[in-house]
Amino acid sequence: MAGIHLHQITQPGQHAAGVGFEQPFEMLTACHERVHRMLRLLGKLREHLATRGHDEQAAQAARDVMRYFDQAAPLHHEDEELHVFPLLLQRGDEALRQAVRRLQADHVAMGEIWPQARRCLLAVADAAATSSWAGWTPGDEQLLDRFAGQYDEHIRLEETLVYPAVQGLLDAPALSAIGEEMQHRRTDGRVRGR
Repeated sequence: MAGIHLHQITQPGQHAAGVGFEQPFEMLTACHERVHRMLRLLGKLREHLATRGHDEQAAQAARDVMRYFDQAAPLHHEDEELHVFPLLLQRGDEALRQAVRRLQADHVAMGEIWPQARRCLLAVADAAATSSWAGWTPGDEQLLDRFAGQYDEHIRLEETLVYPAVQGLLDAPALSAIGEEMQHRRTDGRVRGR
């Protein structure tokens, strides 16, 4: 699987080494790093399909991307919707409130496009053999471009403006409570996915 597999990707619900729930904003940033890794894997998958065609490596890469965006991404968005955005909407200045509203709209748009992008990936994951892989249409390729493209500016805005602003409003007990709630949502036994 060396062709399109990214090594050492943290599985959904787990955290990167050295970052724990006691550091919730470091966890959120680590999730952004995993989003970028999954989007690179998606890019490698697309290149692999274009140059080498469908095979088990492609199917596994598609399953990996689906698992991440089915499980971990919704938890990440939930963390932000519960612990980041409300405080800034309440106590931030107008520029911060506008940024938060944009990020909330991004989450809605991401939630709407993911099932379509997932359908493209599912076709790869479910193709039984090379002969059953018909390829993606130009519309599918454009959809995957749009899906991947949604994340760059979104993450940049969160990391450069929104996260620092909200951290300035939180004391140590509040950060600890956020971390505990984030951990609880990941370990409470609920099935995640869309």
